[in-house]
Amino acid sequence: MKIVFYLLKKFVGVFLVSLVFIAIILNLVDLFMNITKYLELNVPINDVLKIMLLYVPKTIWYAGPIAFLFSITYILSDLYANNEMTAIFASGISLYRFVAPLIIISVIFSFGLFYLEDKLVVSTLEQKNDLQETLLGTKEDADNSNIIVLSDNGKITYKANRYDDSKRQLRTLYCIFRTEEKKLDSIIYSDSAKWNEEKQLWELQKPVQYKKTDDSLKIMPVDTQLLLLLNEPYDIFRKKIENVESMTSTDAKIYIEHQKKAGLPYAEPLSVYYKKFAFSFIFIISGLLAIGLTGKTRKNVLLISLSLSILAVVLYYVFQLVTMVLAKTEVIPPAMGAWLPNFVFITISVLLLKYSRT
Repeated sequence: MKIVFYLLKKFVGVFLVSLVFIAIILNLVDLFMNITKYLELNVPINDVLKIMLLYVPKTIWYAGPIAFLFSITYILSDLYANNEMTAIFASGISLYRFVAPLIIISVIFSFGLFYLEDKLVVSTLEQKNDLQETLLGTKEDADNSNIIVLSDNGKITYKANRYDDSKRQLRTLYCIFRTEEKKLDSIIYSDSAKWNEEKQLWELQKPVQYKKTDDSLKIMPVDTQLLLLLNEPYDIFRKKIENVESMTSTDAKIYIEHQKKAGLPYAEPLSVYYKKFAFSFIFIISGLLAIGLTGKTRKNVLLISLSLSILAVVLYYVFQLVTMVLAKTEVIPPAMGAWLPNFVFITISVLLLKYSRT
């Protein structure tokens, strides 16, 4: 038990210092990239500090895996260099038993990384970007015009002249309903429609329904069952470039479901959605790689071990980049694009551990 506390004591100190240092550097980089614009526009110092504060969760998200890799490599290299690992092995404690606490921590951190991004990083980064764009005058409103949105696998089409994001309202709206055979069935027209957050429906103002009969359209009483189908989320109508990476997992799932319902390509957003879960395993992968690659030489242990660990993680990122491109272009399934690098590098890490010095 004492040796566990000894290992954790060395790890915690190095990890926290590394994490804070890297996070501060990343925050300062963002500050220096925009400081000229802040000065030109006389942005108040309080707003600049608020932007930096909102960016802290994202910098921690970036810095965490790097700090974890460095911390494990540093403390194990130090133990190898001072022959403490030799003494530990001589006392009958294997490498696997000795590093077990670090592996457990990597698992905890991996789950923590996902929840940090999903519950905090996405929202704070959006607030940071919104505030920064507003102060720098680069923010675009989410109002949209001449909108066409497909829903329910193409059986429902929304056509609106304008979307007002502040009111969550559509103007001059045509809702076109088609049969299973994609033939025209009905059209419902309304001067405006407002999103009802409680019911999760569009409420049409004085709707008028046209029903296809023979070769013409005739005005018919509005079918309330059709109105209940108008539940496409309001954010779909916003003017913006959808980016699954900047969404929470819940929002990303809703967006992908919309793509499926509309009959639109969804391989790319689905692969990015899976990556949200897969990438959180970076702590486990970097931890296992650092443990497996540290101590391979007896001279310049820290330098060589750190170089090998960084190279291995860079190869992981490159491999993941390739598989994600293949997934986005539908060469391989989206799930494979996100998870294959994890399986490959965890397997490599296990083999490295098997042949490590003990």
